[in-house]
Amino acid sequence: MEPTQVRLTIPDSVDLIRLMGPADSVLRRIESRTSAIIAVRGNQVGVSGQIDDVDAVTSVLSRLIRLVEDGGTPTEQDVDILMDQASSSLPLSDSLSDDILLTYRGRAIRPKTAGQKTYTDSIRRNTITFGIGPAGTGKTYLAMAMAVAALKRRDVGRIVLARPVVEAGESLGYLPGTLQEKLDPYVRPLYDALFDMTDIEKGNALIEQGVIEIAPLAFMRGRTFNDAFVILDEAQNTTPEQMKMFLTRLGFSSKFVVTGDTTQRDLPGEGGLDSARRILSGVEGIAFVDLGQADIVRHSLVAKIVGAYERYGREHEGGREGSSKASTERSTGALKKAER
Repeated sequence: MEPTQVRLTIPDSVDLIRLMGPADSVLRRIESRTSAIIAVRGNQVGVSGQIDDVDAVTSVLSRLIRLVEDGGTPTEQDVDILMDQASSSLPLSDSLSDDILLTYRGRAIRPKTAGQKTYTDSIRRNTITFGIGPAGTGKTYLAMAMAVAALKRRDVGRIVLARPVVEAGESLGYLPGTLQEKLDPYVRPLYDALFDMTDIEKGNALIEQGVIEIAPLAFMRGRTFNDAFVILDEAQNTTPEQMKMFLTRLGFSSKFVVTGDTTQRDLPGEGGLDSARRILSGVEGIAFVDLGQADIVRHSLVAKIVGAYERYGREHEGGREGSSKASTERSTGALKKAER
């Protein structure tokens, strides 16, 4: 295949230092992910190599330029996400657009993958959205950003954040402290996400005023949420009965988001997420969005870990089914022999 060459002109409005990263770290990251040759002279960037590599690099550079123009600062993680999308033929056109929220530090929160863009668009369009996927796909974080943005726009009057309290070998009653202190470890991830978007002082003030409520799922029974943005996190650890209870708390002018990872369920039997999908798929106003390995925006190793576990599960599922079938056949044979 004949090599090709493309030359990009960086607009004068773009800060080259921010675009290239400290000590050209962003540029070096792009080079490490491809065999294309990148040469920068002034505001001209030349890219040469095989056509697939050149197309990928020019697409990524174009998205990073747009990110800087929008006030963002590219990181090596942004490069990894965009290069992964380019190599898997995922659309890049809107992946870094549509800011959801500016944090109190001035950092823009926006979807970084095509799957995340679908997820945030679904939250905007639907009354109830289920975000289902592995760790690191931004299910809870993006939902929290959408909730805070809706509160700032006064689309809703309050935010309610809920989690099922699933014990891991210890009973809550035997843990020291008040009820709130017993529950804090279970809802701490929601506090972390909240305080990443609002400063701690303002966030605590909103919690004290009741504008933001963080509570266990068990406290939802008997309530109705009007004019609220409600997020149920870790929903894979709900029962079908709990899920029905939660969804029927929906009131007027409210929006519900349910997030979870069906591969990390800590309870036996069918989960609330699985039953909800089976029963509610196709109901108008309710959407199910599946996020996958390509949507993981944590450390690149997280995506590899998730992929390795998925492969292991697929490879050993047949073995478990065969073992179960053999065990059943042995039991049936023994029963028939006893009857004879």
